[in-house]
Amino acid sequence: MADRKAQLTIEGLDKVIELPVYSGTVGPDVVDVRGLGAEGVFTYDPGFMATSSCQSAITYIDGAKGVLLHRGYPIDQLAKHSNYVELCYLLLNGERPSKEEYQTFERTIRNHTMVHEQLANFYKGFRRDAHPMSILCGVVGGLAAFYHDHLDITREEDRQISAIRLIAKMPTLAAMCYKYNIGQPFNYPRNDMSYAENFLYMMFSNPCEEYQINPVFAKAMDRIFMLHADHEQNASTSTVRLAGSTGANPFACISAGIAALWGPAHGGANEAVLNMLDEIGDDSEENIQRFIDKAKDKDDPFRLMGFGHRVYRNFDPRAKVMKETCDEVLGQLGLADDPQLRIAKRLEEIALEDEYFVKRKLYPNVDFYSGIILKAIGIPTNMFTVIFAMSRTIGWISHWHEMISGDYKIGRPRQLYIGHPQRDYPTE
Repeated sequence: MADRKAQLTIEGLDKVIELPVYSGTVGPDVVDVRGLGAEGVFTYDPGFMATSSCQSAITYIDGAKGVLLHRGYPIDQLAKHSNYVELCYLLLNGERPSKEEYQTFERTIRNHTMVHEQLANFYKGFRRDAHPMSILCGVVGGLAAFYHDHLDITREEDRQISAIRLIAKMPTLAAMCYKYNIGQPFNYPRNDMSYAENFLYMMFSNPCEEYQINPVFAKAMDRIFMLHADHEQNASTSTVRLAGSTGANPFACISAGIAALWGPAHGGANEAVLNMLDEIGDDSEENIQRFIDKAKDKDDPFRLMGFGHRVYRNFDPRAKVMKETCDEVLGQLGLADDPQLRIAKRLEEIALEDEYFVKRKLYPNVDFYSGIILKAIGIPTNMFTVIFAMSRTIGWISHWHEMISGDYKIGRPRQLYIGHPQRDYPTE
């Protein structure tokens, strides 16, 4: 119950409208405007920048302070002490698992990595040069045709089973997108490997030679999965919730989230970083400085991709962890002389020292470092957003599960209509 009220006076109305004010655990208070509809008015908030669309106990972001909490735990602590599978349990269930709960959960994930053999036929319907995100969007939606035995969203058990299936099968489906794209045979998942190891194995192993998992790469992949696992009510998560509010099955909802993530303003940022480095091309100091000057010129369309963040007005807390991982991977590979990576490191140095970027807090974000890591590991840029989608699946399904578990209504945003008023069709 709200113990405070906001009073709204609108010119032309003869009364003061009282609206409840609610406080969360942390963060800004919210004014409950649901009662405005009965008064004949709505709020207007393009982009929903000042609108709380739901209650959630999963993730909290304080962009001004550079804080990201999952179920109350800071992301840097989770990245240092936990792993992606444990984070999946935490996001989905609300608390960290006991040792026995973790072992059971991790074993269950391992035992559900295989996908129905007929799903391979779905891939054959796509052109080999199709973007992997278009393939992933289609095959994830198609899962409902193969795993329809537990699609009663009103049952807790069915929701949990669907969540397990999605978490477990997404790496398999993602790796199949890559293998199909390059014309190689699919690899079956292996239950003797960790989540990240299994993904790398399915990506890079082939029948002609034994593939050795590099532990530094596996650790880096696990970090990338963790740092992209959830980010509160972003565009794709809100899409999943909106689709879920209709009663749609979880596979359809996650497919909708993938479609939203595919947008270059959302999930394509780390791919855009590599495209920017390609555009810069020459790693000479003079050329890099030329592009820095272009980025500072407000009349020039060139922008430094991977710097700054829409939410964080300080340093992206995920970027600090990702930078350490980036240094570890590059050190392992000895890629200090790679021209593209030299450009990236120089841009990083400039952004952290140049007054223009420091004043505007345009620090390197998680996409800047993750793009460099993925390239160094050997993952092509068209797979970057696929890996993002694979990582974010746990966030999407956790928000979907949270919404379906409580009281919710079908989403129905309103509009400010600016078209013609009613008019008659001419009869002559």
